[in-house]
Amino acid sequence: MTRIPFISDVLLGQRLHLLPWAPVCLALGIGGYFLLPTEPDGKLLLIAAALALTGIVGGWRLDPETSPLFWMVGLAALGVCLASARTHMLEGPVLSWRYYGAVQGRVIAVDRSSSDALRVTLDRVVLEDVAPHKTPTRVRLSLHGDWSQPAPVPGSVVMLTGHLSPPNGPAEPGGFDFRRHAWFQQIGAVGYTRNPLVLWSFGDGGGVAAIRAYLSARIQRALPAEAGAFAAAVMTGDRSGMAKQTLETLRASNLAHLLAISGLHMGLLAGVVFGGLRLGFAAVPWVGLRLPAKKISALVALVVAAGYLVLSGGNIATERAFIMVAVMLLALVFNRRALSLRAVAVAAMVVLFLRPEALLSAGFQMSFAATTALVAVFGLIRDHKLRIGPAWVQPVIAVVISSVVAGAATAPFGAAHFNQVSQLGLIANLSSVPLMGVLVIPAGVIAMCLMPLGLEWIALWVMGLGMRWILGVADWVAGLEGAVRFVVSPQWYVLPLLTVGALIVALWQGKGRWAGAPICVFALVLWSGSARPLMLISEQGALVGLQTGEARALSRARGQGFVARSWLENDGLRRDQAAAAQLWPVVPVVDGLHVQVVRGKRAQETVSCTAQDWVISDRVLPQGLPCRVTDARVTRRTGALALYETARGIEIRSANARAGCRPWSRCPSRQ
Repeated sequence: MTRIPFISDVLLGQRLHLLPWAPVCLALGIGGYFLLPTEPDGKLLLIAAALALTGIVGGWRLDPETSPLFWMVGLAALGVCLASARTHMLEGPVLSWRYYGAVQGRVIAVDRSSSDALRVTLDRVVLEDVAPHKTPTRVRLSLHGDWSQPAPVPGSVVMLTGHLSPPNGPAEPGGFDFRRHAWFQQIGAVGYTRNPLVLWSFGDGGGVAAIRAYLSARIQRALPAEAGAFAAAVMTGDRSGMAKQTLETLRASNLAHLLAISGLHMGLLAGVVFGGLRLGFAAVPWVGLRLPAKKISALVALVVAAGYLVLSGGNIATERAFIMVAVMLLALVFNRRALSLRAVAVAAMVVLFLRPEALLSAGFQMSFAATTALVAVFGLIRDHKLRIGPAWVQPVIAVVISSVVAGAATAPFGAAHFNQVSQLGLIANLSSVPLMGVLVIPAGVIAMCLMPLGLEWIALWVMGLGMRWILGVADWVAGLEGAVRFVVSPQWYVLPLLTVGALIVALWQGKGRWAGAPICVFALVLWSGSARPLMLISEQGALVGLQTGEARALSRARGQGFVARSWLENDGLRRDQAAAAQLWPVVPVVDGLHVQVVRGKRAQETVSCTAQDWVISDRVLPQGLPCRVTDARVTRRTGALALYETARGIEIRSANARAGCRPWSRCPSRQ
C-alpha cells in the first residue's frame, strides 16, 4: 500500500486514540443521508454497501499507517446504509387527507402537548370507511375541551370521534420537520378530539406502559401536587402530570435535565445500588472476603439499571445513559478503566446502530456533548494528576466543574434547538444536582423496595423534600432578571461546524487539538450573522409573519399557535402572539406589493385585488385574478414559504423544496 507521508505520520501520532472518532465517522454518513435532496436509489445504496465492506475489511487487514483512512470511509458509508435501512424498515401508511369520524385504537402512550393538553398515542388503529392498508400504524390525538375524565390507561382500547390530518411539515424552510420525526415514530396521522373517550376494553394490559402508569399513579397518590408529578417523571418517565408552567420554569433555570431520565439519573441509580451492595459486603467480612464483591455489585447494578431503562420507556437519552453505564459496569467486571472516551464512543456507536435518526435529536446531541466534555476534562485532570483543592473540598469543586463543563457543552445545542440560554443555570444546578445524588435518588430506590409492602410513602415523603427544594430553586432562578437569554436560530451548517471544532478540541491528542478552537469561533461568528426571513407564510396559508423595524408582526392574534410560537422563537424573541399581532401594519408592503391576508369562505367569495396587491389565503382562490396570489393550492405544493432580502432582490424559499423528495415528505411525484 502506498504511504501518504503527512497523513500517515499524523494518524500514527494519534494511534491508540482513534476509537472515539469511529462514531463521528458513522455520524457523518448518517447526517449525509438526511441531507440528501432525494432518497438514494438501489444503485447508490449498493455502492455505499460496497464502500462500507471495503473500508471495514481494509481497515481490519491493512497496516496502521493507512487502515484509519479505510475505517473512516467504511464507517461513513455504513452510516448511509444504516440510516436508509432504518427509514424503510419503519415505512407505513401516512394519512394523505383530512379525516373526521370514528377512531378506535389501543393506548400505548399518554403525555401532554405543547399547549398542555392531555395527548394519547394509539396503535392497532381502525378508522371508519378506511381500508386497513391505508390506515396509519399509529395516530396521536390531543384531548381538547373541558377534560374531566381520568387519563386513559396504556393498554386499554378506546373509541372516539376526532379530527385527523397528515403530520405537518416544517413551520418554515429549514425548520424542525415534524413529518420526519413522526415517520420514525410510525405516527401516520395527528389530530384532536373534543368528545369524551369511550373505553372499549382493557385490552392486553399494555405491558410495561401499563405498569409505568400504575406506578406513576401510586407515586402521585402518596406524594401529591407538583412534587409527586416530578417524582413520577424521575422514577417512571411519565410526565403527563407535570404542569406546563413547571416545565417552562425548569427549562428557564436549566434544570430540565433533572426531569429527563438520562445519564445523571442512571449513573446515580447504578452508583447507589453499587455502593450500597459494596457496603453490605464489607459489613459481612466472611462473605465479602470470599466472593468477588465488586463484580457481583457491578452486575446487580447493571440488572437494576436495565430494569430502570425498561420501566422508563427507553427514550434515546435513557438508552444512551444505560449503554454508558453498562459499559462502565462491565469494565469493572473485567478489571478495565470504567470512565474513558472509548466507553463514550462505544455507547454512541450502539445508539447510532440501533437508531440512526437519533443523531438529529436534541437529546442525543446534548447528552453526548455533556458526556464527552465531562470525560475529556476529568480525563485531563486524572492523566496530568492535577490537584483541584484539598481533599475535603474536592467533591464540591468536582460538582462545580461538572456543572460548568456540562453547561458549556450543551448550551450551543440547547440554544440551537430551543432558542434560549439559561444564563443563571449554574446557580440552579449547584443548588440542586447534589441533592439529587444524596437524597432524591436514594429515597427513590428505597421507595421502590418498600412498594411491595405498601410503605413507599415513607421514602416518598423524604423524596418530596428534595423535589420541593428543586422546584423552589427553579422558580426562584427563573424569576430573576436576565435568567434567560433568547437567541436567533442558526443556519443549518452552523451547529455541525461548531461540533466539528469542539470534537477536535476534545478528542485530538497533542497541541493540534487547539486547531478546533478557531473553527468554533468561526461557527459562532456565522451564528451571530444569521439572517431571518423578511416574510413567512404558514403551510396552510392562514398565518403570515412580516419582519418590521421593531420585531416580527403576525397577521392574526389567535390560531396557528404552534407556528406563531416557532417563528417568534426562531427570531430570538419571546413575545406573545397577540402582542405580535398588534404590530401588524395597516397596509403591509412587501416587494412593492400591498399584502392582503384573507381567510375563510366569505373572504374567498369577496376577494378583490389589483396588480399592486399580493393576496395570501388559506382557501383556493378563483383563477385569473390580476394580483399575485398565494393560496391553498400553492401552499399545498410548496409547504411553508420564506422571503429573504438578498443582493439580487427578493428570494422565495419553499419548505418542501428544502425538505426534498424523501419517504416522509411531499414531493411532486406523489402529489
